[in-house]
Amino acid sequence: MPGYELKGRNVLVTGGSAGLGEVICHSFAKEGANVAINYFNRLEPAEKVKAAVEGYGVKGVLVKADMCSTAEARRAVEEAKEKLGGLDIVIANAGWTKFTTFGDLDAMSEEEWDRCWSANVKVPLSLLKTAKPTFLDNPEGGVFISTGSIAANSQGGSSMPYAVTKAAQVQLIKCLASTQGHKIRINTVLPGFLATEWGLRYSEDVIALVKEKAALKHETYLQDCADAFIMLAKNTSMSGMKVQVDAGLNIQGN
Repeated sequence: MPGYELKGRNVLVTGGSAGLGEVICHSFAKEGANVAINYFNRLEPAEKVKAAVEGYGVKGVLVKADMCSTAEARRAVEEAKEKLGGLDIVIANAGWTKFTTFGDLDAMSEEEWDRCWSANVKVPLSLLKTAKPTFLDNPEGGVFISTGSIAANSQGGSSMPYAVTKAAQVQLIKCLASTQGHKIRINTVLPGFLATEWGLRYSEDVIALVKEKAALKHETYLQDCADAFIMLAKNTSMSGMKVQVDAGLNIQGN
């Protein structure tokens, strides 16, 4: 059946208390969806997002969980389902990196490489595995969308482990979409540079260089990026796809 209305759906957004995740929460709430906002250790920003979500006349709930842990990810799905009374959409937005010199092979410890792998590959898999039974039970199935990065298509960015694990995440999405049945749509959005609290850790010189390099000469606007998640959630003819929203920063990577 073509079309998938978001009004009344139940959505879990990991890393939903700030940055792109916050805008995604707002965007789904505007569409009439109930939102479970995952956060890790900063309660006050999460509470503000919850209040804003509820301002759209929908239900907002908080789910505290560490999205570097597969066990916590599994719990977050179950808690979101319990608090919302069901679950239709999971947005695997949270990730992890550390700002390093990209080519420095000693910049991250083995433990930090493992943390990157867990957050960017194992946790999305755990989220989908845990949500799968609920999705299959839903009359109209379920939707799973991850937040990737143009780092998956390039050889630069915050760190080499981040680029490598985001590339693995794209392959994970393709593998899941091709094997997990017709009732679950699985896609990923690859943002370019976002002027979030995290993105603004880059130096002013680097940010200016990135904007100049982009074909459209600006950063990736947060709402434009969040709109891609809304489009994918609604579109019933897309699965296994990566949608790059980057202001033309990495055109050759498509």
